[in-house]
Amino acid sequence: MSYQTVSRVINDDPRVSQATRQRVWKVIRQTGYVPNSAARALVTSQAKLLGIITDGSTRYGPAGILAAVENAGRDAGYSSSVVVLRGADEAATVEGYERLIDQGVEGIVVIAPRLPLAEAVRRTKFAVPVVMVAAGESSIDGISTVSEDQEYGARLATRYLLDLGHSRIAHVGGELTWLDGQLRVRGWKLEMEEAGMEPGPFVQADWTGESGYRAGKQLLDQGLPTGVFVASDLMCLGVMRAFYEVGVRVPRDVSLVSFDDSEYAAQYFPPLSSVRQNFGRLGQEAVEMLLRRVAGEPADTISIPPALVVRDSATRPRSWSAEPEPTGR
Repeated sequence: MSYQTVSRVINDDPRVSQATRQRVWKVIRQTGYVPNSAARALVTSQAKLLGIITDGSTRYGPAGILAAVENAGRDAGYSSSVVVLRGADEAATVEGYERLIDQGVEGIVVIAPRLPLAEAVRRTKFAVPVVMVAAGESSIDGISTVSEDQEYGARLATRYLLDLGHSRIAHVGGELTWLDGQLRVRGWKLEMEEAGMEPGPFVQADWTGESGYRAGKQLLDQGLPTGVFVASDLMCLGVMRAFYEVGVRVPRDVSLVSFDDSEYAAQYFPPLSSVRQNFGRLGQEAVEMLLRRVAGEPADTISIPPALVVRDSATRPRSWSAEPEPTGR
């Protein structure tokens, strides 16, 4: 094929047929060709552009990470172009990548909270540097990774309850298709097992407050533990509502520790002890790593340890009556 055809495809010339576009991009991916973004900037009047690929999740974590990456890019003098994928498979990932390459991005940050997207990124051949924000993933095939250490955060929450004297500690978990959800379950189990304790009941939820409410009801039906580690603040609010409706008080009757330390955690009643995720640092590290990759440095892996913020939702255990006080006393 002629260089004129390749140029037209890269510059998104509408006269090029879809079949030709697909054929050209296939060759580009096979050869590892990197479009000269500096030269294209002279034509398009665009310069210093980073790409961001996301699956479109509006959950607290991915939304916070997206904002942090955009802010960090802006601080570094870069504009950001965001592509929301139509799916989490390899075809959707390639489509999003090609849209960003068309715009002349120097590198791409992929926000991959779910396992299918992380796997699709691993299978995709990129012609520009890529940093993936995905829990528990390590650099491979030239792709750098940045993450919060979700397993460590879960262990912090569980250890705090153990240190207070709790031995029967339940876990309300998020979706297990999410890397965060998997690692928080694993951290809870490992910390309990290393303490010589049998992990308490595990209740599956889906990150929403309503699912937390249902999980709270389920824990009540199974026999209330003395402590509960909940995988997100929003789910924890639902758990608290379920307990409050039957007169179970936090932390008098049951202690709760959550994850995220969202802006509302301190406004709950009682204020939540919660594992804080530092999205600002996560975004900063992702952009700095991407710029190092653009400058020619090798792929790397960074895992940021979260911190537990202690408030008033957990205390030492006490015996719980089978007939709790009515609401309002």
